Amino acid sequence: MDRYLIETPHTDDECLGLLDQIIAAGYLHHFDWGCQDGDHTGWAVIEAESQAQAALAVPAMVRAKARVVRLNKFTEEDVQKLHVAG
Repeated sequence: MDRYLIETPHTDDECLGLLDQIIAAGYLHHFDWGCQDGDHTGWAVIEAESQAQAALAVPAMVRAKARVVRLNKFTEEDVQKLHVAG
């Protein structure tokens, strides 16, 4: 499975409803939130089979605004190879 970063921007008016839906879906413990600092965004890293599957962690009410990014890690060797190839 791949790991995905999910960014879930939402408005102040959407905030409580979104939190309720995240709780109902069982994903609350996956998310960190900026809401109390005035940045109505949630961030989570989850494992999923695909980007589309990862997007299902986001309630439909804000899914169109969400970003889902597949994550990877680099080794020092990977970076060295990129220097040689570039």
